[in-house]
Amino acid sequence: MAMDVAVAGGHGKIALRLLRLLAERGDRARGLIRNPDHAPDLEAVGALPVGADLENLDPDAIATSISGCDAVVFAAGAGPGSGAARKRTVDYGGAVKLIGACRAEGIRRYLMVSAMGVRDPAARGEQMRPYYEAKLEADEALAASGLDYTIVRPGRLTDDPGTGLIEAAERLERIGAIPRDDVAATLAACLDADNTIGKSFDLLGGQTPIAEALAAL
Repeated sequence: MAMDVAVAGGHGKIALRLLRLLAERGDRARGLIRNPDHAPDLEAVGALPVGADLENLDPDAIATSISGCDAVVFAAGAGPGSGAARKRTVDYGGAVKLIGACRAEGIRRYLMVSAMGVRDPAARGEQMRPYYEAKLEADEALAASGLDYTIVRPGRLTDDPGTGLIEAAERLERIGAIPRDDVAATLAACLDADNTIGKSFDLLGGQTPIAEALAAL
């Protein structure tokens, strides 16, 4: 059955790939964006651009943008050029506001794009610490929200072509990379894999087909 899915941070590199996949398989793909100039890029991948500034709007206002959705995906981020304050308001604050918006609309399914480094924010250096701290607190807020969550923690992201092969586990004992194509494909597959509800897992490029790897979680 086709789903109605909203992706926060809709103009991001993972988000655009995910929106394309969702549209291609027949889902209604909504991309939540702050900048209206980004709308044509979303339309080009078959998505519906929806104005929603998660950083500055309150949850009730955000709720109108996701009304009627079956699921949401938080793929937003302040970006590498931002300071600690914006990482707090976007990577943490935006995620928490979207949780509130889901509650207001009765939307149960929430997928979070996190990062493998959240377990030890201090280990990645002082410059990256605010980012990982914000992501960790966002993950914790989602896990405690009572929603049907899945938290996906990819390793270093690349723009290499996707392979459809991953390694996924609650905790991977190695570091590595994964193409953004495969992160997007994993997120799309999670929407169809109820066994991923209530799960948090690390994600790297690997040797196992995505559906098979998710089924083993």
